[in-house]
Amino acid sequence: LKMSWFWFYLPLHLLMAACLCHSIKAPTTSSQQSFKTDLFNFYHSLILADGKETTVHLLKDIPRRYYFVLEEGRALAPFTITVTPCDVPIEWSILLHKASASFLGEAARGDHGTQEVSKSQKASSMVSTIFNYKGNSVETYMGMSSHSALYMLEFLSTERDTHITVYLTTDTTSGHLYPELPMDPRIDVIGIGHTTVTLTWKHSPSVLQHRENIQYCLLLNEKHNYKSLCAAETAIRSSGMKLPPTLALSLSPYLLEPQQVMILSNSELSIINRVSSGEVRQICMGTKNTYTVPNLSPNTQYYFDVFVVNLLTNASAAYTGTFARTLEEPEPKVTELKDGKVIQVILDGKKQKFYSLQYQARHKKIQFTFQLCRGQVRVHITKNGKTVVSENISGLRYFSLKGRLLDTYLVQLRSTEETNSSVKVQVSPHFHKPLFPLLPESLKIKSFSKLRTCNSVTIAWLGTQEESKYCVYKKKIEEDQVWMELQSADRCSGPESRHKSEKVLCKYFYDINLQRAVTTETIKGLDAGTLYLFDVYLFGPSGIPVRYHSKVVKTRKRC
Repeated sequence: LKMSWFWFYLPLHLLMAACLCHSIKAPTTSSQQSFKTDLFNFYHSLILADGKETTVHLLKDIPRRYYFVLEEGRALAPFTITVTPCDVPIEWSILLHKASASFLGEAARGDHGTQEVSKSQKASSMVSTIFNYKGNSVETYMGMSSHSALYMLEFLSTERDTHITVYLTTDTTSGHLYPELPMDPRIDVIGIGHTTVTLTWKHSPSVLQHRENIQYCLLLNEKHNYKSLCAAETAIRSSGMKLPPTLALSLSPYLLEPQQVMILSNSELSIINRVSSGEVRQICMGTKNTYTVPNLSPNTQYYFDVFVVNLLTNASAAYTGTFARTLEEPEPKVTELKDGKVIQVILDGKKQKFYSLQYQARHKKIQFTFQLCRGQVRVHITKNGKTVVSENISGLRYFSLKGRLLDTYLVQLRSTEETNSSVKVQVSPHFHKPLFPLLPESLKIKSFSKLRTCNSVTIAWLGTQEESKYCVYKKKIEEDQVWMELQSADRCSGPESRHKSEKVLCKYFYDINLQRAVTTETIKGLDAGTLYLFDVYLFGPSGIPVRYHSKVVKTRKRC
């Protein structure tokens, strides 16, 4: 449907004259006078554009009116009106005037007699409020429009001057200006750390339909949640800061204010605003619906809002905001190591801080054992304040040290990568009772391409001169999961972390001749053309496992 603005272009003074002529030709009742006043108000209001978002500026306690009329041609047609307050709560309502468009045209032309006009006025003077709202939430009214109806929208701000956006459309077939929200628009907090919060939310249907034109933007601050993107923009501007045209953040360059910092990494655009009430951060992450917010302050409450943004129109829809408090940062402390006890340490790669362990020797000879579980770790050991070891470790590493009774050893560990790392540590004077199993020269798993079939794979790995238990596990994975599976693998975790259905077999073997200490295994019952992740776990006398490097093999598609 198209909007009919015929009478809008008539000079207002002619319209007023026409109305005055009618008032002179015949006396009017109070209802007719009321209708004439309303009609006069309509023509002194602004016309609301169809299919376009309109920004409306409101002065305190002064109502602002807009109206629209539809062309004749269809008895009923759907329409929607969406109003977005950009600051304080407002009042707005929709008034329905059941006046025919033909009468409005006649009133403007003044070409009917008194009796006809009087009849038309009586028949057309019904006015009713069909919708009324007060608040600062985004509200949408959906209705059916009649060709003989005239609608007026009235907006009022009673707190202070403000602005809003209004969107009217009668075209319900060509898609939505605003991205759609899912049935459950809540943001879930699924992880809280000292400096991070992990959020997830359900996908917008618009993302699934128009992925290339839609993206999610996250806004976080320390004050409160925002119910719309323009409300967030207004709040930041009111702090005396200049913002980009929209938080939709297209990747086109723009100048930042001194209080702003822009960070672009891994296809994510972040803008950090320093304001008096704390930090306001905006992050656009494409179409990912899970995000870990980094670099937060410990023991601080943050408010999180997610907006789904149409990059073509800059229109947006807001998820229901949430909040979370980061954990208190623990006081730095030194952990005491005890003879024979294994502890696992997780190291924060972003902070690059040392984790300290202390051990007081009860024997002259001791041995430190380090098993790298994930990432890369640097080890620094001092004895009575003097450095005795300082190097990066990988796999399983032993350090045998000599000293005196009651010597104090300080072990400092840190991650050498930006991601978190993990390592197991043990100190013991018992060299003859190693906690970890004897390891082969290599922990790699080999697969034989020529022996692959549609439903089987043959793998091999090295053993040792010591009889040990080996367990094989398999797992189906997708192509896009390979890198993540290999990078995130915890080399210290044992089979207890695996599902029972993933277990293939366990076997014992060894060979005095290391050249022959190798075993092969054919795993059958696999699916054709499928990727599998294979793991081998080695168990020593103590029962602590060592995990070989994972191997990814794909079965043949055709045989």
